[in-house]
Amino acid sequence: MSHNCTLIPGDGIGPEVAQATVRVLEATGVDIRWRRAELNEAIILEAGKTLPQYLLDSLHETRVGLKGPVTTPVAGGFQSVNVALRKALDLFANVRPVRTLPGIKTRFSDVQIDMVIFRENTEDLYSGLEHEIVKDVVTSLKVITRTASERIARYAFHYAKRNGRRQVTAIHKANIMKLADGLFLRCCRETAAQFPDIQYKELIVDNASMQLVIRPESFDILLLPNLYGDIVSDLAAGLVGGLGIVPGANMGETHAVFEAVHGSAPDIAGQGKANPTALMLSAVMLLIHLGETNAANTLQGAIEKVYREGKHLTGDVGGSASTEEFTEAVIRTIKG
Repeated sequence: MSHNCTLIPGDGIGPEVAQATVRVLEATGVDIRWRRAELNEAIILEAGKTLPQYLLDSLHETRVGLKGPVTTPVAGGFQSVNVALRKALDLFANVRPVRTLPGIKTRFSDVQIDMVIFRENTEDLYSGLEHEIVKDVVTSLKVITRTASERIARYAFHYAKRNGRRQVTAIHKANIMKLADGLFLRCCRETAAQFPDIQYKELIVDNASMQLVIRPESFDILLLPNLYGDIVSDLAAGLVGGLGIVPGANMGETHAVFEAVHGSAPDIAGQGKANPTALMLSAVMLLIHLGETNAANTLQGAIEKVYREGKHLTGDVGGSASTEEFTEAVIRTIKG
């Protein structure tokens, strides 16, 4: 079976890690027909908008995308590419698995971290509703709705049930924001009641942050509104070695975009130093989404074996291999 997929290489190290990921996907034997859609800082500046129409047209046709990092121009009031994509395609769930990779030395190397973070993607303070009431007095509206809160909660609990996960922890600040976070929490509780086999817990976000750096191995699934999810997901990535090895997916009812969550790192672009692990692991999630579970397991296993052996790792994770050498090692392992 063949699959159509939009490829957004991005800029900086994006094209390098995207090409490496396409190659390992080809090695799995899955037939993916790529529709390449260029998007980078220069294109955004020339178009005068964050998302050119050809990009949206491609994603509407394929309904699935693989995206490298894209630099959003700092000046000119351009909306973040990621935020714009999420809103344009109603990608309401940001899903980020955070797992310990073998061979990576961190402060938590002696424990196995295996959590999945579910972040509501469409509202909260990211609604962008800001207003200067009078000079030097600004309000920013935090929008929480039942519709969005129930949707992300159901998504997290259904994922937990499908994947044999034992616990969902809702993270909030309802002790202070009693209406906004209170509504989010009520929706989580109501959803949890429909899944009695899954343990449900709640933590205030500041306590959750502390618990994550004390005993990260105790967490399973985390369920958060947009802003807390953004912060906590990066914090969690730091526990296992950084954004360079953590995948991400933005999921909607009809569309899905899988992405490396790290930046475009223009300072090392074109030097063969980039670590493609994050996008490769995002491609594992893409394969699962496409129903190619065997290929997903093969790719996941190959990446983990290369890390376990430790001979072909890039500099950011303690090795000296190039992007090409790491990619070739993964391909050799796949073809076994």
